[in-house]
Amino acid sequence: MKLDDAVQQPSGTPIQKAILNLMYTYHWFMEQTGEVFTQFDLTQQQYNVLRLLRSQYPNTIPVGVVKEMMMDKNPDLTRLCDRLCAKGLAERGTNAQNRRQVLVRITPAGMDLLKQIDPLVREKARGWARLSDEEAQQLSDLLEKLRS
Repeated sequence: MKLDDAVQQPSGTPIQKAILNLMYTYHWFMEQTGEVFTQFDLTQQQYNVLRLLRSQYPNTIPVGVVKEMMMDKNPDLTRLCDRLCAKGLAERGTNAQNRRQVLVRITPAGMDLLKQIDPLVREKARGWARLSDEEAQQLSDLLEKLRS
């Protein structure tokens, strides 16, 4: 769908159109994937934390490191981890050398949940298949250029 059709107004200069297009596409994708997470009583942030913890499995990692790795620098990461622990999807501990440092790890139940969710997220992202590898790389390069 063309942006101007979706928002039912002209989008202005090419830069304004690019900004609006980026915002619109972000919200569209979050809405699509959010439907999946709702089925499993998860938020997008909880899914992101589980995904990050899976990348470190079976190791525990400090909550501060998780925060650094997150796309959304959620200031309430402690409560987010508490909710995952309450659901049995993650477990917390403390560092024996530094008892103030909270460590977190994904549980086998968390791993199993991600195995169920990942194919559904990929299915929701199937629209990305419309891009060739070259186009996807070009898009990534342009987005990185914006952030540099």
